[in-house]
Amino acid sequence: MTLRVSCTIISKNEGDRIARTIRSALSVVDEVVVVDSGSTDETRETCEALGARVIHNDWPGYGPQKRFAEDAATYDWILNLDADEVLSEGLQREIRLLREGGEPPFRGYRFKQVTVYPHEEAPRPFADFHHYVRLYDRRAMRFHDSLVHDTVDQRGQPVGQFKGVALHYSFRSLDHLAAKLDRYTTLQAKEIKKPAWQLKIRQPFEYSLLFMRYALFRRHFTGGRYGLQVAHTMAKGRAARIAKFLATTQEASDVS
Repeated sequence: MTLRVSCTIISKNEGDRIARTIRSALSVVDEVVVVDSGSTDETRETCEALGARVIHNDWPGYGPQKRFAEDAATYDWILNLDADEVLSEGLQREIRLLREGGEPPFRGYRFKQVTVYPHEEAPRPFADFHHYVRLYDRRAMRFHDSLVHDTVDQRGQPVGQFKGVALHYSFRSLDHLAAKLDRYTTLQAKEIKKPAWQLKIRQPFEYSLLFMRYALFRRHFTGGRYGLQVAHTMAKGRAARIAKFLATTQEASDVS
């Protein structure tokens, strides 16, 4: 029997790009469930026009929202996609073959998400990527219940690996990237567990170390001048989480 799969997507104001995500998933799943946290654009109408089931849920954080979507799915096997991710044709073929084989040998599968710059259709040479578990049996593993770490808890179980990739259109512009990082690091600052004195020592070097990380090790230098601007924006945005954490710590100290 063909494996039954639900695709879950979380969204807010993704009307300009969620359609291609849904279309790429429709050939490999039995339903698409979109959990929206209050879009004011055409997101809901776009999703429903493509046959997706749209549910509203106020924003509780990344992990809790994805767990809400898991619970809303009809089937136990979940294909989780972000609204800015598109399955390549090769990855679609692999998922279809897996479904046709009945019950899979693993309870979860990971695939590579490759970054694509705004206004581009394909990744730059040697583009940065991440490997995440995104197709899984919710009876065996689920997303972490974390505000910021939206990754699947494998619970010690082995997972399979697809060769195909998902194209990740992560940001619309540098300004959009900076705004995303600002929201994300505000949440991150709430979950930092390290002592304040360690972070104070690290703070003067944080931007430089992060810029090297993104420019060299994540290979944004292959994107030329724009790639270096991306590395700068990411380093500046992520370095801000220390200042946010220290400010929150100081406020708590002042209150006490």
